[in-house]
This record gives sequence, structure tokens and C-alpha cells, in this order.
Amino acid sequence: MSSITKQQMGQYTYVYESTSYWDPRHKYPNNRKKVIGKIDNYSGITYYKQEYIDRLSQEGEATEHMAVWHDNRKLPRSPVNESGIDAIALAQEILDTVKSFGLAYFLQSVAEKIGLVDILCQTIPRYSQKLLVLACYLIAEDKPVMYCSDWVEENECANVGNMLSQRISELLSSIRYNDRNSFYKRWYQHIREKEYVALDITSVSSYSEHIDLLGWGYNRDGEDLPQLNICMLFGIKSMMPIYQTIYHGSLSDVSTLETTLGEFEAITGTRDIMLVMDKAFSSKKNINKMLGSADRPLYKFLAPVSFTTKLADSLVENERSSIDDVDNVIFTNDMPIRGVYRSIMWRKDVNLHAHIFYDPEQALIERNEQYEYVAKLKKAAMADPKDTKLQEQFRENLTIGNINGLDGPVSVNIRKDALEKTLKHSGWFILISNDINDPQLALDLYRAKDVVEKSFYQYKNNLGLNRLHVHNDERALNKTFVAFIALIISSHIYKVMRDSGLNSVFSFGKLLRTLSKLKIAYVNGIPVLQPLTKEQKTIFKSFSIDFPGDSGV
Repeated sequence: MSSITKQQMGQYTYVYESTSYWDPRHKYPNNRKKVIGKIDNYSGITYYKQEYIDRLSQEGEATEHMAVWHDNRKLPRSPVNESGIDAIALAQEILDTVKSFGLAYFLQSVAEKIGLVDILCQTIPRYSQKLLVLACYLIAEDKPVMYCSDWVEENECANVGNMLSQRISELLSSIRYNDRNSFYKRWYQHIREKEYVALDITSVSSYSEHIDLLGWGYNRDGEDLPQLNICMLFGIKSMMPIYQTIYHGSLSDVSTLETTLGEFEAITGTRDIMLVMDKAFSSKKNINKMLGSADRPLYKFLAPVSFTTKLADSLVENERSSIDDVDNVIFTNDMPIRGVYRSIMWRKDVNLHAHIFYDPEQALIERNEQYEYVAKLKKAAMADPKDTKLQEQFRENLTIGNINGLDGPVSVNIRKDALEKTLKHSGWFILISNDINDPQLALDLYRAKDVVEKSFYQYKNNLGLNRLHVHNDERALNKTFVAFIALIISSHIYKVMRDSGLNSVFSFGKLLRTLSKLKIAYVNGIPVLQPLTKEQKTIFKSFSIDFPGDSGV
């Protein structure tokens, strides 16, 4: 299915025909883009390429009203010194028009290829370009949004007008609940093919006294500030965020699961997702909620089991003597581990798939670390058995005799029963599911979930959400929404960098800096682009983005 998209470059806005498709090799949605015309920003007239007009005519479309684009930019030009133009004046004019071109072009192109531009135009047409420019700014600059206007002036990006702090505040007050939900619905429909969904939660702190969503609760960053909670669903295969919702800061992880899934189902109309969760969401109550009834499970899930449960302990004891066998090898990116599958009874009407894993390398590391710890603790106790700072550790790990020195020297022994109890589950790991019965697939999916944790770090620290510098609920919701849009783009960039091997050459920051060095200037109103460097060409090629100049720019 084709759609028409636009991208401003200089005095023209270029018109593209975009066709969305699922890329089976890279496992993400993609767009094929072809330039078909341009809009003169001064006259408002749209000019179309002759071949596009001819094609529409053959398809029976009316084309009489369509102006033809005569592209004269590549015709030979007269030397400047023969045109009668003052060289110094011309040089000054060029310097005054120089802007950074490469980064804005790249981010806009990425957003178009993954279908983000189309969906923003469909769901929030009035503010789509401003939202996209603000999201690109969050990716490009580690600065508050108040400086977005400077970035817009310095970069050749879409014509969004004034992006001063007051205009951004107005923008963040203009997006409504239904706008965001409409976007989430369309976005999920766009990337949902064969998708597994990781779920996680983070918190964002603020000094504001006017955001009702802020509350006091467990702060994951250890800060003595009120916070709001952001719960996100993240596609493991596409490696892009799917949906997010905001909760009062005093709510716990467990209490948000049912509400989040209910909201997601109400917005998208589906519960046909596979949830990959961490221990915070893996309580017996939550699992029973997802299971529903025996004949009608509510959600498919994959979740770890805590070793505080009798179930985990019994599963480990049943496999302890036999799991370290070559037939049980499970592959990872590092050293292979061991894993077995068992069917277990969760409750009378439901059986689950249990995957029991053992990592001998990790077990050895944990044993050596614990041995070192208690050995140093013993040494400290022999030197000063009455050390007030270490009394609790002494009691848990040591037996100390004759502490008052009445009948001889102090005796200190390591409590080997306590040591072995601490190491009882070293190297062991258990996952349960109501859908996946293959240990290798179960482990691969669970380990892929770390994209959520990395994305949350990026979300808060790289996209300007480590503090919410806004002053009401609506602006707080919309700033996190803009950051969500930015995270979609940056997550795709990370994925392509990883899949193409580009991350062995560039860090994320270096990639952005390399692109920002590509400049554009205007000579007599005609855009002149700097030649691309080898590094810039490598980046565009890795992302299957047309080189600027080859696509009509």
C-alpha cells in the first residue's frame, strides 16, 4: 500500500511515494521511498515528475491540473566570475546560509522508512511535523527542550516555524488522550507481525509541585523525590517500543500489570501477544490473572520464577544431579549452559512449561566471590571480633568463640552450612510459560528482553527524561509521548547498527556527530550540498537510505 509523504529541504518540500512492507530478513517494518515531485514553499505550487504523471494517466487518474517538474539543478552553470556577481558578497551569502544537513535528513529518512511519519500524519496530522522535529532534537542533543529552537535554526529540517520554549509548551498542551491512543493503536498494527512483547516499568522523578501524577513510592534511582511510573511494552523482534502508559508514582510493579494489559487491549482490540516479563511481574497472583481459566487463557507469557518459592527449589533439586550433561547443552552468545524442559502442574486445571537452566561458569564465579567474601570476613573478625559495623555479617557467616579472651585466643570459624545455603542456587535459573516448550527459544526470548532495560536507560538519560521540567499532568504525559516517538527512531538505529555490524565502527554518538558534519549552503537560492565522506556514505548505505542528491534532494 502506497502513501504520499513530504520532506522539506531548503526552499522546496520534496514529495515522495512511500510503500510499506515487512522486511523478513531484518525483522522490522520498512518503507520504499521514491521522489515524485516537489512543492515550492513560496508559491505553494506542487510540481510532479513527468514519469509519475504518465503513470497516473495510464491508471486513469486525472492529471491535467498537475504541473511538471523541470529539474534544472544539474544543468551546467556559468562560472561565478562571469556572472557579474561580487565574489565577496556571494561568499558572505553562502556563509550566512550554511546549515547542518546530514543528521536531520538521516533521522527524517529513518522515521519514514519505518512508517513512523505516515502514522503520525494519519493520527495527529496537525502536529505531526512538530512532534517529529522535537523527537529528532531529543535524539540529536543532550540538552533541555528549551534549546530546540537553536537546533532548528542550525539544521536543515522541516519547516515547523518557531520552536521557542513557549511554542513547545503550547505543543505539549495540545496533544490529547485520544490522539496518543490513536497513535499507539496504529503503531501496534504496523509492527505486530509475529511479535513478542517485553514488559517493564521505570520511574521518572521531578521537582514540580503541580503534577498530580507524581507520588512518593519505591524510587528505582534511589532519589528522595516524588515520581511517576512509566510502564512500556517493547517488541523483542522489531526492538522498538509498542505502547506506554503512565501511573501514579506510588503504585507498585505488580499492581500495574492488569491495568496496563487492560488499557492495551482496549486501545488495540487484541490480547494476542506473548508477554516476556521479569521477576517484578512474576507473582503467583499475576500469573493466575494471565492464565484466566483452563480453557481460555487470557495472555501467553514467559516469566522467571523466584527462588523464594517452593516450586523453584524443588525443580532445582530434581535436576541437580543430572543436568550437567552434553545432551542438555543450550547455546548462548557466550559460553553454552545446560537446560531441560519439564511439564509441571501449576494448579489443578492448568499445566505449565518449565525450563530449568544451569550455568556452570556463573556458578563457579559466584562460589569464588562468596569464598573470598567470607574469608575476608573471617580475617576481619580475628583482627577485631567486636567491630560494630560488621556484627550482622559476623552473625550470618561466622561462629566466634571466646570473644572476651577468658581462656585463650579468640576462635573464628566459617559457618559452612550458611555458606552452602547462600550458594544453593548459584548458576540456576528457571522460566515458566503457558506457550513455549522449547528451552532454547525460551532462553533466547528472555535474554532478548534486556533491550527494554537498555532502552529505559536511553529513554531517561539520553532523551531528557531524567527530570520532568514541566508543570502539569498534560505536559508531563506529552513530553513522555515525544520521548516515546524518539525512542522508536533511536531503537531502530541501534538495531540496524547491531545487525549491520556498524556498531563495531561507530558508537551511537559518533554516528550522529558524523552525519551532523554534512552541510548545505545556498548559491543564488540554489541548494549546494557538501560531498559526502566515506563514513557518511557507509552510514546511509547501512540504513538503505538514498544518498542526498540521489533522491531528488
